[in-house]
Amino acid sequence: MADQSIPEARTPATPRDGETPLNGETAPHGETPLHGETALNGGVRESSSHKEGISRRRLLGTAGATGLVLGAAGGAVGYAARPAEATPLSSLGADQVMFHGKHQPGILQGLQARGHLIAFDLAAGAGRKEAAALLRRWSETARRLMAGEPAQQDDTDVARDAGPSSLTITFGFGHSFFARTGLEKQRPVALDPLPDFSSDQLDKARSNGDLWVQIGAHDALVAFHALRAIQKDAGQAAKVRWQMNGFNRSPGATAHPMTARNLMGQMDGTRNPKPTDADFAERVFVPESGSKDPAWMANGSYAVVRRIRMLLDDWEQLSVKEQEDVIGRRKSDGAPLSGGTETTEMDLEKTDKAGNLVVPLNAHARITRPDQNGGAAMLRRPFSYHDGIDADGVPDAGLLFICWQADPLRGFVTVQRKLDRGDALSKFIRHEASGLFAVPGGAAEGEYVGQRLLEG
Repeated sequence: MADQSIPEARTPATPRDGETPLNGETAPHGETPLHGETALNGGVRESSSHKEGISRRRLLGTAGATGLVLGAAGGAVGYAARPAEATPLSSLGADQVMFHGKHQPGILQGLQARGHLIAFDLAAGAGRKEAAALLRRWSETARRLMAGEPAQQDDTDVARDAGPSSLTITFGFGHSFFARTGLEKQRPVALDPLPDFSSDQLDKARSNGDLWVQIGAHDALVAFHALRAIQKDAGQAAKVRWQMNGFNRSPGATAHPMTARNLMGQMDGTRNPKPTDADFAERVFVPESGSKDPAWMANGSYAVVRRIRMLLDDWEQLSVKEQEDVIGRRKSDGAPLSGGTETTEMDLEKTDKAGNLVVPLNAHARITRPDQNGGAAMLRRPFSYHDGIDADGVPDAGLLFICWQADPLRGFVTVQRKLDRGDALSKFIRHEASGLFAVPGGAAEGEYVGQRLLEG
């Protein structure tokens, strides 16, 4: 849970005349919302009610006297008697992320309100041929669903009447995939298994996998619809190894865009690298040339996935001051304990009247700073999770930690090793599942994800 953050997802679609933006907010001066970025991934199509070629899922309304309408706040759908007319979707539902592009979707976009992570193992006897057919099916399903269209076959209608809702579907390959498909020579060195860490209590059944899929959307039904379609597409070629569900704050829930909070109530991830940083692409994506990675990983990235349980009963017994000392930042606004605002540079040398460091030596935010780790940085896109309460009343809740980097050894491993040596937060968390996946670059028009690996 490094001190790095991606801004919360925005809904940048332009409101109609006389209409207030659904989330009541605009991006801070000079800042472009990430999910509206197009320069890096060719990424987002901002939909409006007058756009031509809108799909059947991008408009609501019927020819009868009673129509299904969407409230102005974009929150609830209900039946109301009104003249038959085509009622446009809110910007929240209409926002679309493009499937084809330089990078796969689901990396550069902001945090999404709902997420599913699912890993598969290839079925016995399935190899490279079956894997290629599966990725071809999955890619076509992802393209269609992200455009707000139904699945090509046996659509379940779960997301009927909904728009794309910023749906993203991302695919990756685990270490074991390459032996199963006879592609060991194409396995990246960076995909070597992660080392053991002191906070690990890993469940092997919920870790790793041949194939990994990340699904995110701003609507829970749209996200579930995609999860079900991906599972059905697997057919006899692959079986589910594990699956996890997560959530984030919904766009527009706060008065203005701000760093998300985790289930500990802390702002989580203030120092995330930004696309405007000069070295952003170098830290996050595999370059097209001059890399030790195989050519099929060009413009791709490596995803580290960790299910981190938060020991909330222990954490909540601490005073706010004690919690702030653990993190190194104020709980109220995320500002460093050394003073200023959330974005103020932390003064690691500042002391109080007694001569004690204001930011403790073992504070999480101090330890995870890139300048304390040889410049190591990760782009984080996590989800919170809650999987119920046990017989003793203890919540099974925490963070589905997902971070992206060009080299996991220089990114996640470097920072986690430092945390292992004395992070004050470590006594309040437990790493219970883990995975590392090679996520190739985006598919060009007419291609499927991983084609350059599987047909190269």
